[in-house]
Amino acid sequence: MKFLVFLVVFPLVTAFASNFSQEYDLTWGSDRVRILNNGELLTLSLDKDSGSGFQSRKEYLFGKMSVQLKLVPGDSAGTVTSYYLASQGSTWDEIDFEFLGNLSGDPYTVHTNVITGGKGGREQQFHLWFDPTADFHTYSILWNPQVIIFYVDGTPIRQFKNLGSSKAPFPNRQAMRIHSSIWNGDEWATRGGLIKTDWSKAPFTASYRNMSTQACIWTYGSGAYPCGSSSWLARELDGPSLERLMWVQKRYMIYNYCMDPKRFTQGPPLECVANT
Repeated sequence: MKFLVFLVVFPLVTAFASNFSQEYDLTWGSDRVRILNNGELLTLSLDKDSGSGFQSRKEYLFGKMSVQLKLVPGDSAGTVTSYYLASQGSTWDEIDFEFLGNLSGDPYTVHTNVITGGKGGREQQFHLWFDPTADFHTYSILWNPQVIIFYVDGTPIRQFKNLGSSKAPFPNRQAMRIHSSIWNGDEWATRGGLIKTDWSKAPFTASYRNMSTQACIWTYGSGAYPCGSSSWLARELDGPSLERLMWVQKRYMIYNYCMDPKRFTQGPPLECVANT
């Protein structure tokens, strides 16, 4: 099937009341979603009965997506706050930011993953170098034909390169929507599931503002699919950016699937040679 893709650059969304409903749909737990501060703030909440979430109305093939997020404060053990891209179907593609809750005073764990054709297992996890519950911080996904880069406040923490399908699958054929949600993941989220959600602390609330999307909108049809010449479309990490990435990985990475001999007894996957 042929398709059309057009480049559309959205400004920062600062008024959820007037813009959110135009760009996003609530997918579940709508009574746990709040728009506050004259439309400048959106919150998602989780209680024992349900979490909540939303997704973009449009689908995208490549883009740079960002959100300013303040995570659940206090004892958030068992909770998962997610911001990710995902396609549909049994052989879906997905690019994940998942923020794993903790007991009070413990560092949040940032869980990242890349799923292609319904197959994932490419996890890297990090601790943050700041308290993500005290203020808003910016989390971004850059996805172009060459590479996927995960950023925190503009600092790259992970890259996943396109090495060609013969070496490692790369998500470049399925359009994806932007998703975000908060949900109960206490079977695995905190210390491998050892710490369960304390529902007496509910509701657990994450706060959002300034969602930004620069992306190629997927439109079914016929013809070519030009995506313009935006700088993000050809961006890769330069020398200084690679140095910052290595700084983060040396100090704050706590798990890398490429260094897990229990999972890969015959050696790490092929993409691990090129991806830090």
